[in-house]
Amino acid sequence: MEKLSKNIDINMNYLSKLLCINKSFDLITRVIELKGHKAAIYCIDGFVKSDTLEKLLEFMFKKTDSFKQPEDFPTDASSFLTLLLPYCEIKLEANFAPAVTSLLKGMSLLIIDGYDQLFIIDCRSYPARSISEPDKDKTMRGSRDGFVETLVCNTALIRRRIRDPKLIMEMQQAGTRSKTDICLCYLDDLVDKKLLSSIRKRIQNITVQSLTMNQESLAECIFPYKWFNPFPKFKFTERPDAACAAVFEGNLIILVDNSPSAMILPSSLFDIVEEADDYYFPPLTGTYLRLTRALIALMTYFVPVLYLLSTMHPTMLPDWLSFIAIKDNINVPIILQLLILELALDGLRLAAVNTPNMLSTPLSITAGIVLGEFSVKSGWFNSESMVYMAFIFVANYTQSSYEFGYALKFMRILTLILTAIFDFWGFAAGVILFISSMICNKTISGYPYLYPVIPFSWKALSRRFFRSRLTDVESK
Repeated sequence: MEKLSKNIDINMNYLSKLLCINKSFDLITRVIELKGHKAAIYCIDGFVKSDTLEKLLEFMFKKTDSFKQPEDFPTDASSFLTLLLPYCEIKLEANFAPAVTSLLKGMSLLIIDGYDQLFIIDCRSYPARSISEPDKDKTMRGSRDGFVETLVCNTALIRRRIRDPKLIMEMQQAGTRSKTDICLCYLDDLVDKKLLSSIRKRIQNITVQSLTMNQESLAECIFPYKWFNPFPKFKFTERPDAACAAVFEGNLIILVDNSPSAMILPSSLFDIVEEADDYYFPPLTGTYLRLTRALIALMTYFVPVLYLLSTMHPTMLPDWLSFIAIKDNINVPIILQLLILELALDGLRLAAVNTPNMLSTPLSITAGIVLGEFSVKSGWFNSESMVYMAFIFVANYTQSSYEFGYALKFMRILTLILTAIFDFWGFAAGVILFISSMICNKTISGYPYLYPVIPFSWKALSRRFFRSRLTDVESK
């Protein structure tokens, strides 16, 4: 049975079996009577706005009670909707499958005897946290609102900033069981139509039961890239202003229900490393921040490797760099010290994530003492190794993208191992692999990952490194 019958008892029995109403306490069924016509309301406790539904029922009872003759009662669902349901978010449905999906999303269903269509009333209210500044994408200036786990609220934050009729919010679904809502957000006259069509088809062809981890599951389904290339293929942001800026640049934004961030497509390396603070400060300051962040990113990759080379060939150090040579005894090989510290620092990061707020400060103090002073005194680590890895640990937080930070980490570890085994040849091989991993990478639209370096465009590259005034950018 797919379509509704005009007999309400048949429809109710079918819905009771389909929804297992007798087993779920939060599925509510309320049978009422409207001027001699049996009706039933289905809703989920915790999702429905009871005051809105109560006002609708009150209006229907008053209106039907005013009918003097039985013939005055509407003969079809469309007439009933026009006369007795003065609410904007209501639609008719003749099939059970989409109606059940709407109910499980939090909408209410109204079935009336004699109609072969039911009414889907969208008076839902999801449990949601308040809008606040995201912890990850903080800025020194700019707005303090951030995305939340409710999709409609996130689309409203974007609509508030882009008051353009060309702004499209296209709804899709994925997951045969979860039926997760996915919103494609774009400006119709700026978006790449080929990319949009490709993403739409990929989402429609997803055959998984559920998107267990929201956006990451969606990313793996629509872009099954090779796992051994660690560089991120997507940019994520929790800031509505950053998402809107990407929309104005012609990008496609993907919002997933229950996820407090937006996915930006396509994303090259230079898109991923951009931050909102670059634009909330004057051009000179924004340029300085960009160049500083790029320099620190390169240093996080090269500093430990060059330090390892200097310990392997101390006689090659020039006199003005002689102070960096290790003067204490080396009990543990430097390569092992660096690799152990890489793992230990990640362990500290994970410990900090899982530590209650009231204990985070004692944990930081204890970890600093144990890993700092005691580990050097015990002979496990040399003080120079501790200094360089501490710099790496702090410098990783200059990047807003955790995925990019870990990509640098994986390439750094690989280069350290190759350098320790093959000396200068290993260092050269590691650098070549590092560059090749970025060159061989592609965005989801198939464009080079390193554009505007490859293919080279000085005009576009200068805009990536040197922040221009808004009037200068729009004039071009």
